Amino acid sequence: MTDLLSSYRFGDLVLPNRVVMAPMTRVRATADGLPTPLMAAYYAQRATAGLIVSEGVQPNRVGQSNPNTPGLHTEEQVAAWRPVTDAVHTSGGRIFAQIMHGGRVSHPDTTGLRPVGPSAVAAVGDVFTPGGPRPAPVPRALETAEVPGQAGSYGEAARRAVEAGFDGVELHGANGYLISQFLSSNANLRTDRYGGSVAGRIRFAVEAAAATVDAVGGDRTGIRLSPGGTFWGVAEDDVPTLYAALLPELARAGVGYVHLEATSDETVLTALRRAWPRTLIVNPTLPMGPKQTGREDADRWLGLGADLVSFGRAFIANPDLVERLRTGLPPAPVDESTYYQGGAAGYLTYPAYQHVA
Repeated sequence: MTDLLSSYRFGDLVLPNRVVMAPMTRVRATADGLPTPLMAAYYAQRATAGLIVSEGVQPNRVGQSNPNTPGLHTEEQVAAWRPVTDAVHTSGGRIFAQIMHGGRVSHPDTTGLRPVGPSAVAAVGDVFTPGGPRPAPVPRALETAEVPGQAGSYGEAARRAVEAGFDGVELHGANGYLISQFLSSNANLRTDRYGGSVAGRIRFAVEAAAATVDAVGGDRTGIRLSPGGTFWGVAEDDVPTLYAALLPELARAGVGYVHLEATSDETVLTALRRAWPRTLIVNPTLPMGPKQTGREDADRWLGLGADLVSFGRAFIANPDLVERLRTGLPPAPVDESTYYQGGAAGYLTYPAYQHVA
Protein backbone atom coordinates (compact mmCIF):
# COMPACT_ATOMS: atom_id res chain seq x y z
CA MET A 1 0.00 0.00 0.00
CA THR A 2 1.09 3.58 -0.63
CA ASP A 3 2.99 5.03 2.33
CA LEU A 4 1.81 8.40 3.65
CA LEU A 5 5.43 9.40 4.15
CA SER A 6 6.62 8.45 0.66
CA SER A 7 7.43 11.11 -1.92
CA TYR A 8 5.11 12.18 -4.73
CA ARG A 9 5.73 14.16 -7.90
CA PHE A 10 3.21 16.81 -8.88
CA GLY A 11 4.29 18.69 -11.99
CA ASP A 12 7.72 20.18 -11.30
CA LEU A 13 7.34 19.70 -7.55
CA VAL A 14 8.64 16.68 -5.68
CA LEU A 15 6.67 16.44 -2.45
CA PRO A 16 8.70 14.68 0.28
CA ASN A 17 5.54 13.14 1.72
CA ARG A 18 1.84 12.85 0.92
CA VAL A 19 0.66 15.01 3.81
CA VAL A 20 -1.15 18.16 2.72
CA MET A 21 -1.92 21.03 5.07
CA ALA A 22 -5.52 21.90 4.25
CA PRO A 23 -6.64 25.52 3.88
CA MET A 24 -7.95 27.04 7.10
CA THR A 25 -9.17 30.57 7.78
CA ARG A 26 -7.19 32.12 10.68
CA VAL A 27 -7.91 35.89 10.18
CA ARG A 28 -4.42 37.19 10.93
CA ALA A 29 -4.17 39.55 7.93
CA THR A 30 -4.57 43.33 8.16
CA ALA A 31 -7.89 45.08 7.58
CA ASP A 32 -6.85 45.85 3.99
CA GLY A 33 -5.94 42.24 3.20
CA LEU A 34 -2.17 42.34 3.67
CA PRO A 35 -0.41 39.22 4.95
CA THR A 36 1.64 39.80 8.11
CA PRO A 37 4.92 38.57 9.62
CA LEU A 38 2.85 36.36 11.93
CA MET A 39 1.56 34.55 8.86
CA ALA A 40 5.07 34.05 7.49
CA ALA A 41 6.13 32.42 10.75
CA TYR A 42 2.95 30.30 10.95
CA TYR A 43 3.34 28.75 7.51
CA ALA A 44 7.11 28.32 7.87
CA GLN A 45 6.54 26.36 11.10
CA ARG A 46 4.48 23.85 9.07
CA ALA A 47 6.76 23.60 6.03
CA THR A 48 7.49 19.89 6.57
CA ALA A 49 4.08 19.17 5.00
CA GLY A 50 4.40 17.75 1.52
CA LEU A 51 2.25 20.66 0.39
CA ILE A 52 0.69 23.61 2.21
CA VAL A 53 -2.54 25.09 0.86
CA SER A 54 -3.00 28.56 2.30
CA GLU A 55 -6.09 30.00 3.91
CA GLY A 56 -8.66 31.38 1.49
CA VAL A 57 -7.42 34.45 -0.39
CA GLN A 58 -9.95 36.78 -1.99
CA PRO A 59 -9.45 37.52 -5.71
CA ASN A 60 -11.22 40.88 -5.54
CA ARG A 61 -12.88 43.14 -2.98
CA VAL A 62 -16.44 41.88 -3.50
CA GLY A 63 -15.14 38.34 -3.09
CA GLN A 64 -13.96 38.88 0.49
CA SER A 65 -15.96 36.78 2.92
CA ASN A 66 -14.49 37.49 6.36
CA PRO A 67 -12.69 40.46 7.91
CA ASN A 68 -8.90 40.28 8.26
CA THR A 69 -8.47 37.74 5.49
CA PRO A 70 -5.74 38.23 2.88
CA GLY A 71 -6.17 39.22 -0.74
CA LEU A 72 -4.40 38.90 -4.07
CA HIS A 73 -5.90 41.80 -5.97
CA THR A 74 -3.48 44.68 -5.30
CA GLU A 75 0.24 45.13 -5.81
CA GLU A 76 0.60 45.83 -2.09
CA GLN A 77 -0.90 42.43 -1.30
CA VAL A 78 1.43 40.71 -3.76
CA ALA A 79 4.43 42.37 -2.12
CA ALA A 80 3.22 41.45 1.36
CA TRP A 81 2.85 37.77 0.38
CA ARG A 82 6.49 37.47 -0.75
CA PRO A 83 7.95 37.23 2.78
CA VAL A 84 5.41 34.47 3.49
CA THR A 85 6.29 32.35 0.48
CA ASP A 86 9.99 33.08 0.98
CA ALA A 87 9.76 31.86 4.58
CA VAL A 88 8.10 28.61 3.49
CA HIS A 89 10.64 27.99 0.75
CA THR A 90 13.59 28.82 3.02
CA SER A 91 12.21 26.23 5.44
CA GLY A 92 12.09 23.64 2.64
CA GLY A 93 8.36 23.75 1.95
CA ARG A 94 5.95 24.18 -0.94
CA ILE A 95 2.83 26.35 -0.82
CA PHE A 96 -0.25 26.90 -2.98
CA ALA A 97 -2.63 29.82 -2.49
CA GLN A 98 -6.29 28.94 -2.12
CA ILE A 99 -8.30 31.42 -4.21
CA MET A 100 -11.62 31.92 -2.43
CA HIS A 101 -14.46 34.12 -3.66
CA GLY A 102 -17.09 34.25 -0.94
CA GLY A 103 -19.97 35.19 -3.22
CA ARG A 104 -23.10 35.57 -1.09
CA VAL A 105 -21.20 34.62 2.10
CA SER A 106 -20.11 38.18 2.79
CA HIS A 107 -21.47 41.46 4.16
CA PRO A 108 -21.33 45.16 3.23
CA ASP A 109 -19.90 45.92 6.68
CA THR A 110 -16.83 43.91 5.66
CA THR A 111 -16.33 45.00 2.06
CA GLY A 112 -18.38 48.16 1.61
CA LEU A 113 -20.13 46.35 -1.24
CA ARG A 114 -23.31 44.33 -1.58
CA PRO A 115 -22.37 40.66 -1.96
CA VAL A 116 -22.95 38.99 -5.31
CA GLY A 117 -24.12 35.49 -6.14
CA PRO A 118 -25.69 33.43 -8.88
CA SER A 119 -29.17 34.38 -7.60
CA ALA A 120 -30.76 36.71 -5.05
CA VAL A 121 -30.92 33.99 -2.38
CA ALA A 122 -29.32 34.61 1.01
CA ALA A 123 -26.98 32.13 2.66
CA VAL A 124 -28.25 30.39 5.79
CA GLY A 125 -26.67 31.67 8.99
CA ASP A 126 -24.71 34.62 10.32
CA VAL A 127 -21.58 35.88 8.58
CA PHE A 128 -18.59 37.44 10.31
CA THR A 129 -18.23 41.23 10.10
CA PRO A 130 -15.93 43.74 11.83
CA GLY A 131 -18.78 44.42 14.27
CA GLY A 132 -19.54 40.78 15.01
CA PRO A 133 -21.88 38.18 13.47
CA ARG A 134 -24.65 39.51 11.24
CA PRO A 135 -27.38 37.68 9.30
CA ALA A 136 -26.24 36.88 5.76
CA PRO A 137 -27.73 39.51 3.43
CA VAL A 138 -29.54 38.82 0.19
CA PRO A 139 -26.89 39.06 -2.54
CA ARG A 140 -27.23 40.83 -5.85
CA ALA A 141 -27.68 38.31 -8.65
CA LEU A 142 -24.89 38.68 -11.18
CA GLU A 143 -25.96 39.76 -14.64
CA THR A 144 -25.06 37.25 -17.35
CA ALA A 145 -22.48 39.64 -18.80
CA GLU A 146 -20.79 39.97 -15.38
CA VAL A 147 -20.29 36.28 -14.72
CA PRO A 148 -17.25 35.75 -16.98
CA GLY A 149 -15.46 38.58 -15.18
CA GLN A 150 -15.95 36.91 -11.80
CA ALA A 151 -14.80 33.58 -13.24
CA GLY A 152 -11.77 35.32 -14.71
CA SER A 153 -10.89 36.84 -11.35
CA TYR A 154 -9.58 33.45 -10.24
CA GLY A 155 -7.07 33.47 -13.08
CA GLU A 156 -6.04 37.06 -12.36
CA ALA A 157 -5.45 36.19 -8.70
CA ALA A 158 -3.49 33.10 -9.75
CA ARG A 159 -1.11 35.26 -11.81
CA ARG A 160 -0.55 37.46 -8.80
CA ALA A 161 -0.05 34.40 -6.61
CA VAL A 162 2.77 33.10 -8.79
CA GLU A 163 4.25 36.61 -8.90
CA ALA A 164 4.12 36.57 -5.08
CA GLY A 165 6.11 33.32 -4.99
CA PHE A 166 3.41 30.71 -4.56
CA ASP A 167 4.08 27.36 -6.25
CA GLY A 168 0.50 27.22 -7.52
CA VAL A 169 -3.12 27.80 -6.56
CA GLU A 170 -6.17 25.89 -5.44
CA LEU A 171 -9.63 27.18 -6.38
CA HIS A 172 -12.10 27.02 -3.51
CA GLY A 173 -15.00 25.25 -5.17
CA ALA A 174 -16.37 23.87 -1.90
CA ASN A 175 -18.24 24.75 1.29
CA GLY A 176 -20.91 27.08 -0.02
CA TYR A 177 -18.69 29.80 -1.52
CA LEU A 178 -19.13 31.25 -5.02
CA ILE A 179 -18.17 28.25 -7.18
CA SER A 180 -20.18 26.00 -4.86
CA GLN A 181 -23.12 28.41 -5.11
CA PHE A 182 -23.16 28.05 -8.89
CA LEU A 183 -23.04 24.24 -8.55
CA SER A 184 -25.95 24.36 -6.11
CA SER A 185 -29.54 23.64 -7.04
CA ASN A 186 -31.01 26.00 -4.42
CA ALA A 187 -28.53 28.91 -4.44
CA ASN A 188 -28.45 28.95 -8.25
CA LEU A 189 -31.92 29.61 -9.66
CA ARG A 190 -30.67 31.06 -12.93
CA THR A 191 -32.32 30.37 -16.27
CA ASP A 192 -29.43 31.57 -18.47
CA ARG A 193 -26.42 29.49 -19.56
CA TYR A 194 -25.02 29.50 -15.99
CA GLY A 195 -28.00 27.75 -14.40
CA GLY A 196 -30.81 25.28 -14.80
CA SER A 197 -29.31 22.08 -16.18
CA VAL A 198 -26.24 20.31 -14.82
CA ALA A 199 -24.30 21.61 -17.83
CA GLY A 200 -25.33 25.14 -16.89
CA ARG A 201 -24.57 24.81 -13.19
CA ILE A 202 -21.03 23.49 -13.77
CA ARG A 203 -20.18 26.17 -16.34
CA PHE A 204 -18.90 28.76 -13.84
CA ALA A 205 -16.56 26.26 -12.16
CA VAL A 206 -15.18 25.16 -15.52
CA GLU A 207 -14.67 28.72 -16.74
CA ALA A 208 -12.91 29.70 -13.49
CA ALA A 209 -10.66 26.64 -13.77
CA ALA A 210 -9.90 27.26 -17.45
CA ALA A 211 -9.00 30.89 -16.73
CA THR A 212 -6.63 29.75 -14.00
CA VAL A 213 -4.96 27.08 -16.13
CA ASP A 214 -4.54 29.65 -18.90
CA ALA A 215 -2.93 32.01 -16.39
CA VAL A 216 -0.48 29.72 -14.61
CA GLY A 217 -0.68 26.22 -16.14
CA GLY A 218 -2.39 23.00 -15.14
CA ASP A 219 0.47 21.78 -12.95
CA ARG A 220 -0.01 24.87 -10.82
CA THR A 221 -3.80 24.52 -10.58
CA GLY A 222 -6.05 22.50 -8.28
CA ILE A 223 -9.64 22.79 -7.10
CA ARG A 224 -11.32 21.86 -3.82
CA LEU A 225 -14.82 20.36 -3.96
CA SER A 226 -17.38 19.25 -1.35
CA PRO A 227 -19.79 16.90 -3.16
CA GLY A 228 -23.15 16.97 -1.43
CA GLY A 229 -21.98 19.45 1.20
CA THR A 230 -24.58 21.70 2.80
CA PHE A 231 -22.42 24.53 4.11
CA TRP A 232 -24.17 27.92 4.32
CA GLY A 233 -27.41 26.26 3.24
CA VAL A 234 -26.41 25.07 -0.24
CA ALA A 235 -27.95 21.91 -1.66
CA GLU A 236 -26.96 19.87 -4.71
CA ASP A 237 -29.49 17.70 -6.52
CA ASP A 238 -28.19 14.36 -7.82
CA VAL A 239 -24.60 14.61 -6.60
CA PRO A 240 -23.21 11.66 -8.62
CA THR A 241 -24.57 13.10 -11.88
CA LEU A 242 -23.39 16.63 -11.10
CA TYR A 243 -19.81 15.63 -10.31
CA ALA A 244 -19.66 12.98 -13.04
CA ALA A 245 -20.30 15.87 -15.43
CA LEU A 246 -17.95 18.32 -13.70
CA LEU A 247 -14.79 16.23 -13.34
CA PRO A 248 -14.28 15.43 -17.05
CA GLU A 249 -14.70 19.12 -17.88
CA LEU A 250 -12.13 20.07 -15.27
CA ALA A 251 -9.78 17.46 -16.70
CA ARG A 252 -10.37 18.82 -20.20
CA ALA A 253 -9.54 22.32 -18.93
CA GLY A 254 -6.19 20.98 -17.70
CA VAL A 255 -6.66 21.13 -13.92
CA GLY A 256 -3.83 19.27 -12.18
CA TYR A 257 -5.54 18.04 -9.04
CA VAL A 258 -8.91 17.72 -7.35
CA HIS A 259 -9.15 18.04 -3.56
CA LEU A 260 -12.26 16.23 -2.28
CA GLU A 261 -13.86 16.70 1.12
CA ALA A 262 -15.63 13.76 2.75
CA THR A 263 -19.05 15.36 2.39
CA SER A 264 -20.58 12.37 0.58
CA ASP A 265 -20.48 8.69 1.35
CA GLU A 266 -17.55 6.53 0.40
CA THR A 267 -19.32 5.03 -2.61
CA VAL A 268 -19.69 8.46 -4.22
CA LEU A 269 -16.13 9.52 -3.42
CA THR A 270 -14.51 6.33 -4.70
CA ALA A 271 -16.53 6.66 -7.91
CA LEU A 272 -15.10 10.16 -8.30
CA ARG A 273 -11.62 8.70 -7.76
CA ARG A 274 -12.22 6.40 -10.73
CA ALA A 275 -13.57 9.29 -12.80
CA TRP A 276 -10.66 11.64 -12.11
CA PRO A 277 -7.55 10.87 -14.19
CA ARG A 278 -5.00 13.00 -12.33
CA THR A 279 -3.82 13.71 -8.80
CA LEU A 280 -6.46 13.32 -6.10
CA ILE A 281 -6.24 14.81 -2.61
CA VAL A 282 -8.79 13.59 -0.07
CA ASN A 283 -9.70 15.25 3.22
CA PRO A 284 -11.10 12.19 5.02
CA THR A 285 -13.12 13.91 7.75
CA LEU A 286 -15.90 16.48 7.56
CA PRO A 287 -14.54 20.05 7.85
CA MET A 288 -15.40 21.44 11.31
CA GLY A 289 -16.99 18.09 12.16
CA PRO A 290 -16.49 16.23 15.44
CA LYS A 291 -13.39 14.29 14.35
CA GLN A 292 -9.93 15.37 13.22
CA THR A 293 -8.10 13.44 10.51
CA GLY A 294 -5.59 10.94 11.87
CA ARG A 295 -3.08 8.45 10.52
CA GLU A 296 -5.64 5.64 10.20
CA ASP A 297 -7.93 7.85 8.12
CA ALA A 298 -5.04 8.79 5.87
CA ASP A 299 -3.87 5.21 5.37
CA ARG A 300 -7.40 4.09 4.59
CA TRP A 301 -7.83 6.68 1.85
CA LEU A 302 -4.43 6.01 0.35
CA GLY A 303 -5.60 2.42 0.10
CA LEU A 304 -8.79 3.59 -1.64
CA GLY A 305 -6.83 5.43 -4.28
CA ALA A 306 -6.07 8.91 -2.98
CA ASP A 307 -2.63 10.20 -3.96
CA LEU A 308 -2.38 12.73 -1.13
CA VAL A 309 -4.28 13.27 2.13
CA SER A 310 -5.05 16.64 3.68
CA PHE A 311 -5.09 17.41 7.39
CA GLY A 312 -6.81 20.53 8.67
CA ARG A 313 -7.23 21.20 12.39
CA ALA A 314 -4.48 18.72 13.28
CA PHE A 315 -1.98 21.20 11.83
CA ILE A 316 -3.16 24.08 14.04
CA ALA A 317 -1.79 22.70 17.32
CA ASN A 318 0.88 20.49 15.71
CA PRO A 319 3.36 22.39 13.57
CA ASP A 320 5.41 19.17 13.68
CA LEU A 321 2.48 17.03 12.53
CA VAL A 322 4.51 15.15 9.90
CA GLU A 323 7.03 14.04 12.53
CA ARG A 324 4.22 13.00 14.87
CA LEU A 325 2.68 10.94 12.09
CA ARG A 326 6.08 9.42 11.33
CA THR A 327 6.82 8.39 14.91
CA GLY A 328 3.32 7.77 16.27
CA LEU A 329 3.51 10.61 18.78
CA PRO A 330 0.15 11.85 20.14
CA PRO A 331 -1.29 15.06 18.73
CA ALA A 332 -1.43 18.15 20.92
CA PRO A 333 -4.86 19.52 21.84
CA VAL A 334 -6.04 22.70 20.15
CA ASP A 335 -7.55 25.75 21.82
CA GLU A 336 -10.59 26.49 19.65
CA SER A 337 -11.10 29.91 21.24
CA THR A 338 -7.96 31.15 19.44
CA TYR A 339 -8.97 30.07 15.94
CA TYR A 340 -10.04 33.56 14.87
CA GLN A 341 -9.02 35.89 17.68
CA GLY A 342 -5.93 37.36 15.99
CA GLY A 343 -2.44 37.67 17.43
CA ALA A 344 0.22 35.07 18.13
CA ALA A 345 -1.58 33.18 20.91
CA GLY A 346 -2.94 29.91 19.58
CA TYR A 347 -1.24 30.66 16.26
CA LEU A 348 2.51 30.58 16.82
CA THR A 349 2.53 29.29 20.38
CA TYR A 350 2.13 25.55 19.80
CA PRO A 351 5.55 23.89 20.29
CA ALA A 352 6.97 20.75 18.78
CA TYR A 353 6.55 17.60 20.85
CA GLN A 354 8.37 17.78 24.18
CA HIS A 355 9.95 14.47 25.22
CA VAL A 356 9.72 13.96 28.98
CA ALA A 357 12.58 12.08 30.59
